Amino acid sequence: MPDARVFKQELVGVFGHPVAENPTQAMIEPAFSALGLNWRYLTVEVRPDQLAAAVRGALAMNWRGFNCTIPHKMAVIDHLDELTPAAHAIGAVNCVVIGERGHLLGDNTDGKGFVESVRAIRAIEGQHAVILGAGGAARAIAVELALAGAERIEIVNRDAARGAELAAHVGRVTGVSATSWSWTGMYRPSAETTLLVNATSIGLFPDVEARVPVELQWLDRDALVCDVIPNPPRTQLIREAETRGHEVLDGLGMLVNQGVIGIRLWTGQDPDARIMRQGLEEVFGV
Repeated sequence: MPDARVFKQELVGVFGHPVAENPTQAMIEPAFSALGLNWRYLTVEVRPDQLAAAVRGALAMNWRGFNCTIPHKMAVIDHLDELTPAAHAIGAVNCVVIGERGHLLGDNTDGKGFVESVRAIRAIEGQHAVILGAGGAARAIAVELALAGAERIEIVNRDAARGAELAAHVGRVTGVSATSWSWTGMYRPSAETTLLVNATSIGLFPDVEARVPVELQWLDRDALVCDVIPNPPRTQLIREAETRGHEVLDGLGMLVNQGVIGIRLWTGQDPDARIMRQGLEEVFGV
């Protein structure tokens, strides 16, 4: 237990815009408590034009680190001192560690968290993955899946140029074949798809009934359907995939796994993933 006579709390948190729907605090603070750490995790609204000021503020207040979510995962790189090899390969950062003398180290735990979630269900080697979106989460997932042994990566994105850039990036840094498609109207995945991943914000609270424009009926029944959105855990895509008999993976697993890595980076201690998952399930009533 924390020393009751010590009132100073160590601070970490998440910067995003919008960020009110981000549930990370609900899993991180129970983990801190279980470890006996007098730490707090703050959920902070940061507009894109205020990101530099927010980073300086974290330094001024002696924060120990912070997460970045939409839309800061790539923009924050310009404000950091160093990137880990994973963050450099991905080209996006979701976890920053503030070291001695304010040294800012950017890492990416999104892809690793996702890969761990998939591996709990099936092997990644040989998978044909289709990733919807080309933002920070999509970049992390695409690169880490390729490095973990996926045979083929397809990027589907409304901005064709951005999707093509990500596909080229994946091929360049991993050597795995990656292609891209322009997303117009309803996307029809090929029957060879074994792993479908929604890495967009479609379906994120409060737009919980927003439908990802993808025709699931074209997927093989054995395909795994994944959604990175944690709030709500049971998105419209997850519910529809279940009704069609697909095995599904919700965003809570990825969130917990990347949170475990983040806590380890900030504190040097290993949190209990079960406590973190329980904190999220209590919040969402699942």
